[in-house]
Amino acid sequence: MPKPVLFAGIAVAAAAAAFVVGGAATLAPTPPGLKSPAPPPANGQQKPEQKPRPASPSPAMYSGQIPAAALLRVPVTGVVPGAVNVAPAIKSPLADDPNAAQRGMKDFDNFNCSGCHAANGAGGMGPSLSDDQWIYRSSPANIYLTIVQGRSKGMPAFGAMLPDRVIWELVSYIESISEKPSGKFGKTTSRAPLSPAIEQVPPENMQTPQPWNFTETFSKGQRPGTSP
Repeated sequence: MPKPVLFAGIAVAAAAAAFVVGGAATLAPTPPGLKSPAPPPANGQQKPEQKPRPASPSPAMYSGQIPAAALLRVPVTGVVPGAVNVAPAIKSPLADDPNAAQRGMKDFDNFNCSGCHAANGAGGMGPSLSDDQWIYRSSPANIYLTIVQGRSKGMPAFGAMLPDRVIWELVSYIESISEKPSGKFGKTTSRAPLSPAIEQVPPENMQTPQPWNFTETFSKGQRPGTSP
């Protein structure tokens, strides 16, 4: 008696057929080692394949418009063999923004910079920022790096806390309060032994990103025009 013949095509078709469960068609389980096919879209239209977006530049790689490689070459010291200037010429991204110093003045108070450096950056627990005495150099890049990295003797590192634009606004403000209208640095001095002829108007009377534009007769702590 001849044996029944099973056709391979019928067996394969039966294994791959969709099963209807509760009125919904579901695909048969995918054998181990094979990639499961994507389900067809509900509207019957195939969506185009989406390419992955390129990764955005890391904040650690860029500072505003300035490559990190240029900032790495900014020396914190002025002692260089041969007495040559090796610092790259880095310009603040906000150098041409006329309102950057005004915003930086608000940032200076909002982030409590005045708590250490006093109002108008006159100097307190932290050093004065309104004269020509700079511990870690006065270029925009040096001021930026001092804020970002922090320095010894108490200067915190704000790079992980503040947006890059805010830091450059602070740089603009610090540069602004450090210069007289003539372009030369102002002086922050003690009462004795030498007293200057004029002093800045106290910040409680006027808050401005250019305090050297508003001065009065130096009075050794007394009201202007009175004897000490």
